[in-house]
Amino acid sequence: MPPTGDPATAVGVVLAAGIGSRVGADGNKAYLTLAGRPMLAWSLRAVADTPEIGRVILVYRRGEFDIAEAMVRAQIPDRRIELVEGGDTRHESEFNMLCHIAADIESGAVDVVLIHDAARPLAGPDMMRAALDTARRFGGAVPGIHAVGLASAGQDGLHPLAESVVRVQTPQAFRAEALLAAYRRADAEAFDGTDTSACVQHFTDADVRVFPGAASNLKVTYPPDIRLAEHLLTGRR
Repeated sequence: MPPTGDPATAVGVVLAAGIGSRVGADGNKAYLTLAGRPMLAWSLRAVADTPEIGRVILVYRRGEFDIAEAMVRAQIPDRRIELVEGGDTRHESEFNMLCHIAADIESGAVDVVLIHDAARPLAGPDMMRAALDTARRFGGAVPGIHAVGLASAGQDGLHPLAESVVRVQTPQAFRAEALLAAYRRADAEAFDGTDTSACVQHFTDADVRVFPGAASNLKVTYPPDIRLAEHLLTGRR
């Protein structure tokens, strides 16, 4: 339980430990400039501007502490941002972050953890809030949108998929105790999940619910994504 008189806190995490080779970035794509700001700053700002999030953590790429610290100082000067070094994979980065806050999860001071990709700069506080609310109610929350225009490949060509397919996004949020337990078991068994929900669902019985994502919540992966994201962010600014 949380310390007497202190409500449990939600922690918001932004992952920025990747490289970005597919987008053509020379280094970490999180620092690409979009509409006058580093892409990471847009994602971090959305998390920091969510009133329900009490602590904000930036997971930075190994060897990039100085650039991460300078970006935070310049772009988010009004909010304390904790910096945690990432690992070689997304899964390792998440586990490093969970080890950083493990004692607070175990004490009950942290009840929900929200995880967001730096490469999704268009998610806003409303989506963060929906993820937190859903995770608190059910155990886990993942935003999703219906994928259209998909096909399966067969020997006689392509066949449109008849079944409904959901494309998952971030922010994802989970009750903190289940999340920590899942990643500790994953570490013991050398399991490396494709995303956070995969690990939680593999090792716990948490009820992970899909809530409505947004088509505009795109992930910057390829060069055309940069132009589209910049266009949308310029309009927002």
